[in-house]
Amino acid sequence: MTVAWDPTTPGVLRLPSGRLVRGRGLRRPLPPGPPPDFAVHLLGRRPPQVDWPTRWVRWPDFGLPADRDDAREALREAWERAAGERVEIACGGGVGRTGTALACLAVLDGVPGDQAVAYVRALYARRAVETPWQRRYAARFA
Repeated sequence: MTVAWDPTTPGVLRLPSGRLVRGRGLRRPLPPGPPPDFAVHLLGRRPPQVDWPTRWVRWPDFGLPADRDDAREALREAWERAAGERVEIACGGGVGRTGTALACLAVLDGVPGDQAVAYVRALYARRAVETPWQRRYAARFA
């Protein structure tokens, strides 16, 4: 059985359902503790190899996913897996794209779209979701 993320660890977001998801920046060292069971990497170019299953969503810095259907599928898979696995959402810095994806997970978990960015900013990072188009994307994710 998978041991869940420690909810007191920086970067771990608790969704309303109780699911725990870790957000982080790939330009920083891997945090201490257990590795993810699954990760979604949000980068404009192919991410580095890691020792756990991942999905790459082509998503340029300060932008939106290149393929929104692929992003929706990857985020839905992450949300479903977070019910019993350690799931990580990561971009380069861990703020804009990661925050946007976490807001989308919050929407999947029942947070109203118009409240998802505020939810993530309050519980993950106050600067999460960096651009107006990222805010709109998260708000309309449902």
